[in-house]
Formats: sequence, C-alpha cells, structure tokens
Amino acid sequence: MARIEFARGIVEESIPEVRLTRSRDGSNGTATFRFENTKILESGNTQEITGMYMIDEEGELVTREVKCKFVNGEPKVIEAVYIMRSPEEWDRFMRFMERYAEEHGLTFTKSS
Repeated sequence: MARIEFARGIVEESIPEVRLTRSRDGSNGTATFRFENTKILESGNTQEITGMYMIDEEGELVTREVKCKFVNGEPKVIEAVYIMRSPEEWDRFMRFMERYAEEHGLTFTKSS
C-alpha cells in the first residue's frame, strides 16, 4: 500500500496535485506536492508535521521541505518539495508514484 504521511502513523487521505520537473540530462528532478483539505490541518495539529513521508512496500522516501500556507490566519494548504539528485532516485520516486496513483485513481498529464 502506497501512502503519504505528514506525522508518523497519520495517513493523509487528501489527494495532492503533483508537479514534476526533470533536468534535460535526467540527472535530477523535483516533485512539488500541493495538498488542500488535509486531515492533519483539519485536526489543527500543524505542530505534528515533521516532514512528508512517502511509504510503500520498497520502504520510505522523506522530505523535510514542507510548508503550510495560511488564509485569514487559518492553515489551508500544505506544500512539499521532494528533490531527486540522481536517475536512481528519480526511478524510485516514479515507482512510488505509480503505486500511489494506481491506488488513488490518479492520472498523469504531460505539459505541453
């Protein structure tokens, strides 16, 4: 089961918008996640956010680059950035995303 958590043991149920960029030579890339109406924000436990953990049967991918955006003083959106510094890290991330997308009914749209 592929899942995303912001705090250990609390599975995030909202589905993110994910934007991918990759260098021309394929040596590195970036995935930017945007979550709205998240379980962790609804609970008001923003202090429990310790990173974004992408967990599947191969293990865990982690980023600490997680930001909360506020609207009228209320936390509304979580944005996270995952940086891949090698083709192997890119491939591992894509395997996670394929599993996550399959389980959550997501599709990939290539930008023009």
